[in-house]
Amino acid sequence: MANKISEDSQIIADEIHSAAIHLLRKLRREDSQSGLNSPRLSALSVIVFAGPVTLGDLAAAEQVRPPTMTRIVDALAELGLVTRSRNAKDGRSTHITATPAGRNLLMKGRERRVRALATQIARLKAEQRATLQDAARILKEVIAAI
Repeated sequence: MANKISEDSQIIADEIHSAAIHLLRKLRREDSQSGLNSPRLSALSVIVFAGPVTLGDLAAAEQVRPPTMTRIVDALAELGLVTRSRNAKDGRSTHITATPAGRNLLMKGRERRVRALATQIARLKAEQRATLQDAARILKEVIAAI
C-alpha cells in the first residue's frame, strides 16, 4: 500500500523544488567568472568533493556516458585543473584528482555564489534570517533522508 502524501506536503515540496531551481539558476551567473562551462564546472565539483574518482564513477555521478566524460576530463586536464593517475590496485583504471589550481578555481566560484546569496540574506530582517537558518537545517535533514 502506497504512503499517502498530504496536500500541504505536496505544495511545500513543489515550492521548495521551484525555489531550489530558481536559486541555482540565479547563482549560476556567478559561474561565468570561472571561465568553465557548466558541465566542466559540475564535473570539477564532483572531483574536488568526492575525488579521486574513476572516469566511470564520474560519468555516473554526472549522468553522462563515459565518452562524454572523457572529453570533459580531457579539457579539465588540458587546463591543468585535474590529473589522472593509474589505479595501484587495478592498472586498467585511472583516478582523476583535482589539482591545487582546480580546487582553488572551484572554491573561489563557491565563494562568489555564497557571497551573492549572503548579500541578499543580509537584507532580511533578523527574524527572517533566523527562520531561513531553521529552514536550511530542516532541508538538510529532509535531503539526508531521500
